[in-house]
Amino acid sequence: MKGFARVIAAVLLTAVGASGALAQAKEWKEVRIGTEGAYPPFNNLNAKKELEGFEIDYGNLLCERMKVKCTWVVQDWDGIIPALLSNKYDIIIAGMNATDERKKRVDFTAVYTKTPIWIIGPKTTTSADFSPAALKGKAIGVQGSTIHTNYAEKYYKDSTIRPYPTQEEANLDLINGRLDYVIADSLALEDFLAGKGKDCCKKIGEITRDPTIHGPGVGGAVRKEDTALKALFDKAIAETIADGSHKKIADKYFKIPIL
Repeated sequence: MKGFARVIAAVLLTAVGASGALAQAKEWKEVRIGTEGAYPPFNNLNAKKELEGFEIDYGNLLCERMKVKCTWVVQDWDGIIPALLSNKYDIIIAGMNATDERKKRVDFTAVYTKTPIWIIGPKTTTSADFSPAALKGKAIGVQGSTIHTNYAEKYYKDSTIRPYPTQEEANLDLINGRLDYVIADSLALEDFLAGKGKDCCKKIGEITRDPTIHGPGVGGAVRKEDTALKALFDKAIAETIADGSHKKIADKYFKIPIL
């Protein structure tokens, strides 16, 4: 019996958290949301350094539905998953596709956007052929550490792939003639083509999604142990899609369906 008691004691010690309390499901009353703040029209900082965009409005709606207090935290894209894992915030809402590679480190909520992927180039581009052979030797801009980087590196091995810290930096280099093409989410590029890029650039074509790279769509990323938080967001996402409030916010920012 003494040996059995020692085994039970060891199991209990394993379950004890840093606070000395037995591990139990957390009751979420406050949630910190990490976002990039540099990916319009999904999430970006305006001239007053305030967050705005579809994901900001939608994230706030989800928090209202869950009856929790939410605080937004801005984080550079390259470090966005490590910062989640180090407890800087509790969920990432930042246009992140739920890929198999990312699922090795984090879990994802239900999908709340799934949109086409475009390749754009200068208006002087005469060919609509964007096959790997046609783009041999060309410079293609992508945002680093994204599905678009992974796709370009897999399919355009004979092109020069240039990753950028933000999508805006890639777009600006296309305007300035330092890139031949840019690959990104269609809605982000549509916003660019209607604004800063309207005089220089155009859509060349739509990239065929590779399920192994692009995943099923965009969801919120949470730590694997935060199953209760994931369940809260899954329920709120399902409710807002079903009652049309998701679409109402999406229609404010986008001209095409995002699901």
